[in-house]
Amino acid sequence: MKTVLVPIDLSATTATVCAAAVAFARNVNGKLLFLHIVQPPVITSDYGIAMENLEELVSVSEKSATTQLEVLKKQFETPDQPVETMQLTGAPAPLILEEARKCGADYIVMGSHGHTALYDLLVGTTTHGVLKQANCPVLIIPAVSGEARRKRQI
Repeated sequence: MKTVLVPIDLSATTATVCAAAVAFARNVNGKLLFLHIVQPPVITSDYGIAMENLEELVSVSEKSATTQLEVLKKQFETPDQPVETMQLTGAPAPLILEEARKCGADYIVMGSHGHTALYDLLVGTTTHGVLKQANCPVLIIPAVSGEARRKRQI
């Protein structure tokens, strides 16, 4: 059985990425691993937040992500298509690549959008980093705007 790693950011397009990953996994007889990376806040000045506040923010984000991952698992898991979930904390691209190596991912399925333009400027896009360094095929699911989604339904 193939392993399909699905890094998700829990944004509005996550359901689209998960649905595409489920369809893809069925076609390749793959098992799914939904992976979410909690990113610590980017500190852009010397007057950054105190360490205690940073730890608290990360903790809240981790708890919220755990709940959201469980909801996604229930939404997309079927008896013939199990879904595993995993959550890590840190820089997304390196952690995704490391987890792909550890779990022996045959494919990575991920969305094409990133965070804000400022974040992408400071850190770089996760998708680009994974695509450049992955040792397995990477399937990119484009973010679909509300207008494009309505046109598809017509």
